[in-house]
Amino acid sequence: MVARRRSDERIEPSFNGRGGREDDDEFALDDDDRIDGRHGAKRASRSPAPRRVPAKRRPEPRERDGGGLFIFLRRVIYWCVVLGIWAGIGVAGLVLYYGSRMPSASTWAIPERPPNVKITAVDGSVIANRGTTGGEALSLESMSPYIPEAVIAIEDRRFYSHFGVDPFGLARAFVNNLTGQPIQGGSTLTQQLAKNLFLSPDRTLERKVQEVLLSFWLEQKYTKDQILAMYLNRVYFGSNAYGVEAASRRYFNKSARDVNLGEAALLAGLVKAPSRLSPARDPEAANARAQVVLQAMRDQGYISADEIKTAMSQTPASARSYWSGAGQYVADMVMDELQGLVGDVKEDVIVDTTIDKTLEKKAEQSLIGVLDKEGGRFDASQAALVSIDGTGAIRALVGGRDYATSQFNRAVKAKRQPGSSFKPFVYATALEKGLTPDSVFNDAPIRIGNWTPENYEKKYNGEVTLRTALAKSLNTVAAQLVMYDGPDQVIKLAHRLGIESDLQPNASIALGTSEVSLMELTASYAAFMNGGYKATPHVIRRVTTTDGKVLYENTYDNPPRVLSEQIVAEMNMMMMGVINGGTGSSAKLPGWQAAGKTGTTQNSRDALFVGFTSNLTTGVWFGNDDGTPMKKVTGGGLPAKAWKEFMVAAHKGLSPAPLFGMGQTFADPGTTPGIDPNGGQPMAQAQPVPEQPSTVSSIISGVFGGNDDLNRYPPAPGQRQAAIPVTGRNGGGPVPPADVAGGGYDDTVPSGNAGGAQPRHTTLLDLIMGQ
Repeated sequence: MVARRRSDERIEPSFNGRGGREDDDEFALDDDDRIDGRHGAKRASRSPAPRRVPAKRRPEPRERDGGGLFIFLRRVIYWCVVLGIWAGIGVAGLVLYYGSRMPSASTWAIPERPPNVKITAVDGSVIANRGTTGGEALSLESMSPYIPEAVIAIEDRRFYSHFGVDPFGLARAFVNNLTGQPIQGGSTLTQQLAKNLFLSPDRTLERKVQEVLLSFWLEQKYTKDQILAMYLNRVYFGSNAYGVEAASRRYFNKSARDVNLGEAALLAGLVKAPSRLSPARDPEAANARAQVVLQAMRDQGYISADEIKTAMSQTPASARSYWSGAGQYVADMVMDELQGLVGDVKEDVIVDTTIDKTLEKKAEQSLIGVLDKEGGRFDASQAALVSIDGTGAIRALVGGRDYATSQFNRAVKAKRQPGSSFKPFVYATALEKGLTPDSVFNDAPIRIGNWTPENYEKKYNGEVTLRTALAKSLNTVAAQLVMYDGPDQVIKLAHRLGIESDLQPNASIALGTSEVSLMELTASYAAFMNGGYKATPHVIRRVTTTDGKVLYENTYDNPPRVLSEQIVAEMNMMMMGVINGGTGSSAKLPGWQAAGKTGTTQNSRDALFVGFTSNLTTGVWFGNDDGTPMKKVTGGGLPAKAWKEFMVAAHKGLSPAPLFGMGQTFADPGTTPGIDPNGGQPMAQAQPVPEQPSTVSSIISGVFGGNDDLNRYPPAPGQRQAAIPVTGRNGGGPVPPADVAGGGYDDTVPSGNAGGAQPRHTTLLDLIMGQ
């Protein structure tokens, strides 16, 4: 019974011993129940422990309706808080880790903006900007107010309220990206500036953390306006334009100060994808993006609905695919010279040039007008122009037909044969040797060694004066003069006047076979215009910093004399004949005395005209880059026409003035005397060459070849001076087969008549009578 009872009845634990009363709240063990008890241990070894029946529990209170949901929400909130705490700890750890990899905040500083070179004309207007950024930095107050408004509206509408990072913007971007909406970035303008200033564009967690830290630093150190100004002056707008000023000039050819609402919206739209949305690449996409910006400005209250309608007509349909305009050739020339004048540019500088933007525009229009009208018919595809005043200051320069198509400066860097435009140096050398414009030479077939020069028309005129030979550009006479003077002497004079290129000392130099640039050739002609002084070509007048410190200023105000006044007067008279009745008649200017010389190379590969008035010396070149011949284009053709078109426009409204040594001329009614078109720079002036009194001594010295300097003046009408036979420099050179006149001839003999009257000998009676 005992065993049965033990097996069948449940034994409740009690703290009152075996005989105690049962109580659910008490618990007791006897010796048999103890694990370490002796009997208990034996019993445990013999039989398994009795199965314990769980105690009865009190019925729990019935849960209220909704309690399960409340508990679930409570648990969700709990775990969110827990996870948030751990996430915060993790973020803090990442911030501390990546922050420790950055330099100390005490060493942080805004990096210097790459220096800009602002290139200006004589009136202070901007020709171009050069440098890494492509434009100068503007203050927020200086730029159009539409620009910051447009950028804030589309890029960071809470810019003035956040602390560098916009949590709402980040959340919006996160939600949009998750829900498949257009992908948005959550970066503020401050974050974008931090990235542009200090960090790489790599999309890494480390870069993002550092971007946030730098944004906090920027917001603490600078005001909102300062941050916005730094951003607008450095952000990339595509097409190598950094900053609003560079972008405005790149796309609209105007300063950011003058940008209208539509243009500002287009610029703000470029920030998102500057290369893809560039109006130079995809104008339709750029304009569509501008409409989005305008609507964002409307939503933010910056503009009204009526202003949107106006702005839609203001956005440009397209932009230039590249920098264009003749001024860009000038800008490149300035940058080529700048380092040699001031060294490395380490801060923003302003370069004042000698360029007159009005003349620059007229020069470009003249060349393009002639090329468009007649270039195709004559197979001429390119042209260049240089215009220089009496001091050597370059007033206009066009290096080619279109800078956007080709940036090669044909006016400065291209060296080509000048052809007959080199002949004035040959004739000036001859005059210095004692010849005069009325010295007579025989235009006939000649041979100099193995060389047989021919005239362009392959015709010969017989005995002609030097003035006639130059006007008609006779090659045979020029070749004779070179052999009379010696090629070395011609080269010395050309270098003295300003030719810097190497010239070959051979007889063919008379026909311009040595290559020179258009700029140096034109500058050398300026010595005839200004009275015999060297005109060193220069385009930079002054270089200053933005705070006014002068870094360089040119010193071309005291040029050396390179030709005597008498030689200049004679050469001007002879070159006037080129325009008034010679090969350059197409360049005749109404009401102005003008002189110059045509030049044409073999097979019309190059055609030039270089001429001058009392105000400007201008050289024009036409040809093809690949050297292919044009269709019978001469210097008196397309170049002379373009020269005239430019010079007429350049002299409009000015009082005509005579060439040096040529006396006075009539004034143009309605003009103001004394106006200097060259920006007030001094011009060398000369009095008319006085007519020398006829005395016995002067006549004798003239007849017998005296060395009196009076013989260098133009002879009185009716007189002819004897030409000197052509020989080598030392009398041993080859003698042309054509006869060379050796005495005076009657002035009634027509120029170029090889047959004519016989020589008239001077008698003693003639001397006594003063004839």
